[in-house]
Amino acid sequence: MEFAVLGHLFVTVFLYNFSIFMVIPAITDVTMAALCPGKDECSLAIYLTGFQQAITGVGALMVTPLVGNLSDEYGRKALLTLPMIITILPLAILGYNRTKNYYYAYYVLKIFSGMVCEGSVHCLALAYVADNVPHTQRASAFGFLSGVTSTAFVAGTITARFLSTSSTFQVAASIAVLAAIYMKYFLTDLSSCPRDASQTILKIRQGVLLDGEDSRKKQIFRKIPSLDDMTCLLRSSMTFSQTAIIAFFNSLGESGLQASLLYYLKAQFHFNKNQFADLLLITGVAGAVSQLLFMPILAPYLGEGKLLTIGLFASWAHIFLIGIAWSFWVPYVASLFWVLAVFTPPCIRSIASKQVGSDEQGKAQGCISGICSFASIISPLAFTPLTALFLSENAPFHFPGLSIMCAGLASMIAFIQSVMMRTAPPISGHDITNNSYGHA
Repeated sequence: MEFAVLGHLFVTVFLYNFSIFMVIPAITDVTMAALCPGKDECSLAIYLTGFQQAITGVGALMVTPLVGNLSDEYGRKALLTLPMIITILPLAILGYNRTKNYYYAYYVLKIFSGMVCEGSVHCLALAYVADNVPHTQRASAFGFLSGVTSTAFVAGTITARFLSTSSTFQVAASIAVLAAIYMKYFLTDLSSCPRDASQTILKIRQGVLLDGEDSRKKQIFRKIPSLDDMTCLLRSSMTFSQTAIIAFFNSLGESGLQASLLYYLKAQFHFNKNQFADLLLITGVAGAVSQLLFMPILAPYLGEGKLLTIGLFASWAHIFLIGIAWSFWVPYVASLFWVLAVFTPPCIRSIASKQVGSDEQGKAQGCISGICSFASIISPLAFTPLTALFLSENAPFHFPGLSIMCAGLASMIAFIQSVMMRTAPPISGHDITNNSYGHA
């Protein structure tokens, strides 16, 4: 891997995620204090969080494939600029004030920024890596990128652990500004393979071969991905379509856990900001160590397919244990499964990237991100009412973790699909070693 080429990308991703993850331990307490002061259970907060997640997913479903498609034409850096800047705004609001009115202003801006940013930054970073890494090293490279994200998660969580709530949002906004500035001045904008160097998989499947400058110019004006494009991409490879199914159910399970976990822990075991931070810190450290150290060693020997199956089983075990937690220490023990569960996202992305041409990485990663966003739309619609009901006094029976157990069922479906999947060989003729930009 060309670390000299990718180093600035890793720094940009680290700073961006550092600012995002820093506020996670504090946001539940801020939400509860603004909407239901003095209470440990608040259905309004749960429903608003679920609504935010659903609307954000709708926006990301529409925006992320478009961003990925445009980045194949205009470059990754150009498309990174807008989400990097928009991220700053909601953080700055809560950094200034966290009363009810300011919280609602944050809430609206957070939905808007999530629609633009959620999935887009990660999608573009993955496409950037795929532009510059041979397919034989992509699993390790994607794992390293995920490790950088996990390291940012750890750093952000540790920082939040020792900052006051107001300082947490102020520092997060400052880091988000730094990330945008760093990206602007240091990240090298590397495009994918030149258009005349190869025939893309989608064009071959559609029977369209572009000859000459006129055809190329016509294609440049066709930016917005249509349903036919998405369908063709999913049909281009059985492996790609199976990977998309796995991505959907895995995202459904993770989104369900994310929507329920912090409110569940607060209602069931009275967790506060510091305990949230401790739990997230264990998960982050486990993920960072695994992705930076274990995955580069295991990926060449086991392959993405086996690592994917291992990761999905560990993800299910992690969710299942939390769902049946009988004491405050059980979620801490369950978080250790994250050492293996973190294999899942980079393996999904690596398998998908190998099924398309080198100048279609943005489309492929955007498609997978869009499918994950679709899952994040469905997830709160399904799990938020369950969470609110079974954490309230009106629950039909005592099972506070029922919604989390249902999320675990989605992860189990993804695991079963991964066992049935047979990974196809990578598309030939599109190796990055033929890319004149790969050693820029």
